[in-house]
Order: sequence, then C-alpha cells, then structure tokens
Amino acid sequence: MVYFLILISAVFVNNVVLAQFLGICPFLGVSKKVNTAVGMSAAVMFVMALATLATWLLQNYVLVPLHLEFLQTISFILVIAALVQMVEIVIKKISPPLYQALGIFLPLITTNCVVLGVAIQVVANEFGFINNVDALGNVTHIMTLAQAVVFAVCNALGYGVALILFAGIREQLELSKVPRSFEGVPIALITAGIMAMAFMGFSGIV
Repeated sequence: MVYFLILISAVFVNNVVLAQFLGICPFLGVSKKVNTAVGMSAAVMFVMALATLATWLLQNYVLVPLHLEFLQTISFILVIAALVQMVEIVIKKISPPLYQALGIFLPLITTNCVVLGVAIQVVANEFGFINNVDALGNVTHIMTLAQAVVFAVCNALGYGVALILFAGIREQLELSKVPRSFEGVPIALITAGIMAMAFMGFSGIV
C-alpha cells in the first residue's frame, strides 16, 4: 500500500514538473517530438534511480557518519554528473539519432533540478514512512533504501508522463491553426499551464 501511495503521489498529485515546477528547461526543450520525449524520459529515469541509490548510500554511510553533511549538494552533483556521463556514452553508442536529437539537454541532466531535487528530498526525510525514536524520545521519519528508489522511479515516471503528454499535444498543435502571436513558445507555455491546472485535480486523491 505504501508503494502504491508513493506512485500515485509522485505521478499525479506532486508531479515534479506540473506541481513542483522542477526541470522546466528540458521539459520545454525536448518536448517537440514524442520520440525525443520518450528517450529523454528513459534517460532521466535511469539517472534518477541510480543517483538516488548512490546519494542515499553516500549520505547515510559517508556524509552523516563523518559529519560532512555540508558537502551534500556538491557531492550529489558530482555523483549525478558521473552517471550522466555514463548515460551519454551509452546513448551515443546505441542510438546516435537520439543522441543528436537530445543535443545539449542530455548533458544538462547533470544540472537538472529534477534529479538533484528528488535526491535531496529523499535524504531530507521529508517523505519518510518509518518512525525512528532515538534515546531522547525524538521521532524522525526515515525512508528505507527500497522506498527511496521506488520514490525516485515514480518521480521519473511522473516526469516522463508529463513530458510525453506535452510532446504529443505540441505535435498536434503543429498541425492546428494557431493565431500568429501565439505560435511557438507562447502556445507551449499556455498548454503547460493548462496541463498543470488539470493535474491539480488529483490533489485530493492522497
């Protein structure tokens, strides 16, 4: 049941793009074609899952024991950068057309606030499901490693759903008559706003 709630919350209720407004730059940049959006979504999901796994372990077994929590942000960025480099090399070998289509937005996953934001949300214990009571009786919420990875994958899935839906709508808009003053980016921003309002309707589910 916990994992189902994580899924519904991450994909619909607290969608990282349409509710938290993270990762807007690649959301607008690679959403002109559905194929490109699917490739970007898969890359973000892979990076986000591995980044969350690595950063959770780094936070709990290195930074916290050594009292180096102040290095959290920079160390997380380094981990994400290394993973993005790996994904970039793999995509370039497996699918050169997709590599060319993603262009600059692929290496920009390193600074994509979606990936970093989810990693920080996990270690900040904002979404914990296990109560931990210390010797002084203080209660904290700790997210297990399994829940952390599921949370990351579900957020990446929510990112992908929003990106692919938006790409499909933009493809249809290319075939539709749009007032000249709304062509291009303006109509895309209006569409994104309408999608965000539509997703707000899920806020009462969880």
